[in-house]
Amino acid sequence: MNKGWEQHKLRKVACINPKTNIPDNFKYVDLESVVGTSLIKAKLTTKQLAPSRAQRVAKKGDIFYQTVRPYQKNNFLFDINNYDFQYVFSTGYAQLRSEINNYFLFSYLQRQRFVNLILRRSTGTSYPAISSKDLSEIKIIFPRNSKEQENIGKIINLIDALITLQQRKLEQLKQLKKAMLQQLFVSKNSKQPVLRFKNFDSDWRQHSLKDISAKTYSGLTGKSKDDFGHGKARYITYLNVHNNEVAISDGVEQIEVDSKQNKVLKGDLLFTISSEVPSEVALNSVWSSEAGTDIYLNSFCFGIRPKSNYVNSFFLTYYLRSPQMRKLIYPLAQGISRFNISKRSILALKINTPVLPEQISICKVLMHIDNLITYQQNKLTQLTTLKRYLLQKLFI
Repeated sequence: MNKGWEQHKLRKVACINPKTNIPDNFKYVDLESVVGTSLIKAKLTTKQLAPSRAQRVAKKGDIFYQTVRPYQKNNFLFDINNYDFQYVFSTGYAQLRSEINNYFLFSYLQRQRFVNLILRRSTGTSYPAISSKDLSEIKIIFPRNSKEQENIGKIINLIDALITLQQRKLEQLKQLKKAMLQQLFVSKNSKQPVLRFKNFDSDWRQHSLKDISAKTYSGLTGKSKDDFGHGKARYITYLNVHNNEVAISDGVEQIEVDSKQNKVLKGDLLFTISSEVPSEVALNSVWSSEAGTDIYLNSFCFGIRPKSNYVNSFFLTYYLRSPQMRKLIYPLAQGISRFNISKRSILALKINTPVLPEQISICKVLMHIDNLITYQQNKLTQLTTLKRYLLQKLFI
């Protein structure tokens, strides 16, 4: 152990689950209320109406450690001035009233090494949990110097505040995109959207998806690598289509194919046709790479090549992922343990389209928001990586 640091059981440096009288009115915090290190909601309730789990009365500076599924790291350092209402937390949290610097202790509890110790002592498989008693017996190491504790805690607290800020910005951008998808596209029985760009005022025209497709083709459903003997080629999987919000350009794998298979070309719209979750059926993405190495489409997917002189592929994928279109698509999924949608059902979908210049204007706005979302996600990833690095280096 480094000079100036000492080791004690958690119960020696913090009062765990201090007893307090429950107020008549309070804000209740359950296990869904904390995400990461942020309190995102609290329900105003009364002592009579609150669940029996409402037991932990918060005092400023208290640490609330999630004892159920601790690997989620949804823990909160209570820093709210509760003048109007007291906050009461669920017994799903252990309440720690620290005798050392609370920011330092909170940061220590967020370390993956500490979480691993928790998980070894946890019981249960689907919902692993640790008792407050077992938690109290785990040893922690901390500097004797209170100023060193404070400085370490301040650094991690600053990173947490930045992460929270970036998460809020990211959520705001996602909400903005959702609103734009609702406002820029027409609903089922409308001919004009709520928001229009200047100089565009003509009605949107309705067609089936089949009518605006120059070509349709299936993936390699039912075929295995042994069925092909004409060399290796890259292929696009169901997950490539599903996990990309708009465009796919990389991340494909390799399989052997024959010359009879349809190649995927730039601008093709690719659909999922099978999933264990009905909301994932008929999700789509555009293949955006330039021509080069031959690319093929794998199973549980099929492709559409839109008429490029009539409809923009990116306009279509945004439109088909809009809330109003997803509501029409969900009921078409059939199945119990696995849900499927037929190619015919997708091609029969009614699509409303404006003139090409308006389609492109809509795409530009949504692509700009997508770029901002990607930028924000990257910033969040960088901060999360920095926090993980500091948690490794600033502690023993």
